[in-house]
Amino acid sequence: MSFLSATLSRVKPSPTIAVTTKARELKAAGKDVIGLGAGEPDFDTPDNIKEAAKAAIDRGETKYTAVDGLPELKAAICAKFKADNGLDYTPAQVTVGTGGKQVLYNALMATLNPGDEVIIPAPYWVSYPDMVLLAGGTPVIVEGGPETGYRITPEALEAAITPKTKWFIFNSPSNPTGAAYTRAQLKALTDVLMRHPHVWVMSDDMYEKLVYGDYVFCTPAEVEPGLYDRTLTCNGVSKAYCMTGWRIGYAAGPAPLIKAIGTLQSQSTSNPCSIAQWAALEALTGPQDFIASNNAVFQRRRDMVVEMLNAAEGVDCPVPEGAFYVYPSIAGCIGKTSAGGAKIADDEAFATALLEEKGVAVVFGAAFGLSPAFRVSYATSDAALKEACARIQEFCAGLR
Repeated sequence: MSFLSATLSRVKPSPTIAVTTKARELKAAGKDVIGLGAGEPDFDTPDNIKEAAKAAIDRGETKYTAVDGLPELKAAICAKFKADNGLDYTPAQVTVGTGGKQVLYNALMATLNPGDEVIIPAPYWVSYPDMVLLAGGTPVIVEGGPETGYRITPEALEAAITPKTKWFIFNSPSNPTGAAYTRAQLKALTDVLMRHPHVWVMSDDMYEKLVYGDYVFCTPAEVEPGLYDRTLTCNGVSKAYCMTGWRIGYAAGPAPLIKAIGTLQSQSTSNPCSIAQWAALEALTGPQDFIASNNAVFQRRRDMVVEMLNAAEGVDCPVPEGAFYVYPSIAGCIGKTSAGGAKIADDEAFATALLEEKGVAVVFGAAFGLSPAFRVSYATSDAALKEACARIQEFCAGLR
């Protein structure tokens, strides 16, 4: 009999973390490797946020807090939802967790029973299906390919809904594609959901503020108020505020669900780090101008990466509306052989050969549920991105 839980057999380690770890190991061994796998901004946390954390330490804010968040932080989150999304929540409808991932996981653990289905659009963030499996549910994957701009259609959503469907997980702008839904496109999906009152919506808005050009962000409960009572709107400070390591995520939704999430959290991690919570309070209430400055850099990098990848043979890279990822199709590369003799049978083989032969670490598309493609994070320096894309061009030019 195995000592380990059978639950572990249903999940796998995060491929994005694995790629980043592999790139770090190769660098430490002296290899010339450019890692494009990390999903975090390369900008430092703003000084005012760091100073707020230091001040919290000096004030002695180092004790336990309420299990699901400081009252001051919950009030700031309510104000954020009202100002940014037109959504009215009370503190009793807000939960704060140790990162956005814990908030999502808590919600699934608090609600899923064996046999419950969760609809997940693909390409998807690698953790969604595994978190559903850990919670005892069944992931139902709905593909949105390059022909629809990596968005699912209302028809595909409708076809996936069954009496067993409990949640629909929605992520816009998307990790891994950066694709975002317009208000009209989202309204078409919410119209479908309004016809199925047993389906709840989990909206992962982590990249809300990382959008470019004339794109305007919107979230499901904002677009369709009729979904308010069955939507969990999730967000956090990791991406826009450059606070990935601080581990603060939050969500708002119906009070009974929030209470259930709090009960679960009380028996797992208990409260998020007190100091990080005070830093998050400053993030939400302090100056916001740096976000536009960072986005200008991200947009410049996005445009350079898209242009250079589209110049690579066999690669087709759409222009994303948000986040800091691109998700190029490599359908034109499959079946070929690399200059180093590697057979490119699929996108995992492509990513492996690219790392071994050119020292560029990307995440293969199968990890995100839609192949053949790969994900590039452009949250790194212009020089590193330019060199990496040049190497990808060379790699693709060598395929035969």
